[in-house]
Amino acid sequence: MSITKAERLAAIHDKACKAFDLAYCPNQDTRLACLSDRRFVYIEGAQWEGNLQNQFENRPRFEVNKILDSLMRIFNEYRNNRVTVDFRAKDDAASDETADVLNGLYRADEQESNADEAYDNAFDEGTAGGFGAWRLRAKYEDETSEDDERQRICMEPIYDADTSVFFDADAKRQDKSDATRCWVIYTMSHEAYKETYGYEVDPASFNKVENLARFDWYTPSVVYIAEYYEVSIKKRKFHFFRLAALPDEAPIKVADEDLDEEKLADLQAKGYIESRQKTIDKRFIHKYIMDGRQILEDCGVIAGEYIPIIPFYGKRMFIDNKERMFGHTRPMKDAQRIYNMEISSLAEQASQFGESIPILTPEQVAGFENDWADKNVKKPAYLLLHPMTDAQGQILPAGPIGYTQPPVIPPALQGLIQLAGQDLLELGGNQQQGDEIVSNISAKAVELVQSRLDMKTFIYMDNFKKAMRQSGVVWRSMTRALYDEEGRKMKTVNRDGTEDEVTLKEPVTQDGQTVVTNDLTSGRYDVVVDVGPSFVTKRDKTVRALLGILQFIEDPQMKAAVVGMIMQNVDGEGMDDLRAFARKGLVAAGVIKPTEEEEKQLEEAKAQQQPSAQDKFLLASAAETESKIALNQANADKAMAQAQEMLTASAKNEADAAHTLAEIQAAMGQLLAVVGALSQPTQQPAPQPQIAPPAQPEPPPPAL
Repeated sequence: MSITKAERLAAIHDKACKAFDLAYCPNQDTRLACLSDRRFVYIEGAQWEGNLQNQFENRPRFEVNKILDSLMRIFNEYRNNRVTVDFRAKDDAASDETADVLNGLYRADEQESNADEAYDNAFDEGTAGGFGAWRLRAKYEDETSEDDERQRICMEPIYDADTSVFFDADAKRQDKSDATRCWVIYTMSHEAYKETYGYEVDPASFNKVENLARFDWYTPSVVYIAEYYEVSIKKRKFHFFRLAALPDEAPIKVADEDLDEEKLADLQAKGYIESRQKTIDKRFIHKYIMDGRQILEDCGVIAGEYIPIIPFYGKRMFIDNKERMFGHTRPMKDAQRIYNMEISSLAEQASQFGESIPILTPEQVAGFENDWADKNVKKPAYLLLHPMTDAQGQILPAGPIGYTQPPVIPPALQGLIQLAGQDLLELGGNQQQGDEIVSNISAKAVELVQSRLDMKTFIYMDNFKKAMRQSGVVWRSMTRALYDEEGRKMKTVNRDGTEDEVTLKEPVTQDGQTVVTNDLTSGRYDVVVDVGPSFVTKRDKTVRALLGILQFIEDPQMKAAVVGMIMQNVDGEGMDDLRAFARKGLVAAGVIKPTEEEEKQLEEAKAQQQPSAQDKFLLASAAETESKIALNQANADKAMAQAQEMLTASAKNEADAAHTLAEIQAAMGQLLAVVGALSQPTQQPAPQPQIAPPAQPEPPPPAL
């Protein structure tokens, strides 16, 4: 019996909730710790949360945030050395030209969707707390048009990913390419929930992680919604046929659902035989919108073969079969707490200015309490006391009965402050070594110092490299479905930031044959990412290397090319025009591959260019030489024809002479025969004379 759509969605929701419990419960403490780490760095007062808050109640609680300073260095290094995705051809069906198109389209999609915001947010959250993420989503290229169904891929940030993004418990790989389920949780107000989905605000929503000791934002009653992604795998069987007469020819692939009796008979009639079969797993990604009670929306199958959620981990490991993660903050938290505590205690003691406080009896200050309390504010010229009497009623000398001693800073406190400060420097990468580099030091020495500092934080860049590679893999799988329109024109971005345009599945003629270029649906491509050194950008290193080899170049043309490349890689105010001029010269010299627009400009300039006087002289000389060569060739042909005619006439004369000689010899023979017959007696016939046949003339020589 078939089930209804409501029953099917109810079953999916029930299965999704059970899988979410298995994914959420084991990671709740770890994700809560990641959120606490981010709060510790960014939220004012969060460094005193917990037991210290109660211990230092009504006492100074200062925060000298040294962790943020070391994190800012990591953030700046990442922003100065962006990780980029590069596609490379992998098989015969792929090409380097199509790989360049993929690279340009990926950069264009990043530019259109402001992907740097998504990357930066994920990197900051992962480095500070331990986990960050972003998503890839297909959006209409023109959302205001009703007829335009073309889509482009955009990269969107996911905020608070440590408490919002959860993968199924069986996903073990760091990039989560093996995940079969994923949930992305977000909130909606009651009014927005009712307006969007038409339900009253009483759903059993997800319980988001917010059980910290102190929370920094006000959360009224909201509804928690989840984007739910589910991977389904369907097996597809393919049959491969080849010609029996041509076994080396490429086989024909036919899907099992397309192979019927008529198709099979047609192939067999053409001489095809089945060579093999293959069954593959086809992945589909189904997306739903759900809350804690039901499936709110079935979004259907989306483009791509992977869940389009890209995770980034600061540091990640499996311990006791449980995924654990942390960032740059957690190892430094205790040292930071100790440092704050000691600084606050030291400030509290220093605030007393070392003054001895008089100890008085209540009778002495009765009626003068406010004067003594405000003495540091009003600065009176004198203070009054009541006299004291002994047991016999005798007046004693007036004055305090004693004084408190000013606080003395314990040596342990001083040592603890130094130790805590040193620990923070070591855990944060000891960046003072890089900040205190003296002048007049070689660039190589600076690079070595910075390289030692980078080794302590390179793990974050390396993990981000893995996340970026997965982003490229997901994007490539989505392009097969979204970038498949024949003749579609799309913007691309080159490595230097210039824009270009390509036409998808454009037919062109090559070697007399029509081929289809820019076909993104075929071919396999490797996704490669690169992380450069964090001391300087790659451009700075290129400039330094080119300056090093410039002094050894003597060829003027090569020297001009090197100087042009230096101009291309130098950053500075007002350098755009100079870089454009240098690029034009490099393109004209053939050093840099021109874009389509630059190639058209070169052809137009070549067509409009007027030849110089020297060029005109050379062209005239070449034309005169060609005319002389043609005249000489004509004379040679005429002489050859005349010689041929003479040889032909000579051969004809020789043949006529031989024929006349043969006729004379035949007549002489006949005459001799008659004379002989008349001279012989009649009774006995005389023997017939033997006349030799006339000699055959020799054949004429062959004509030249």
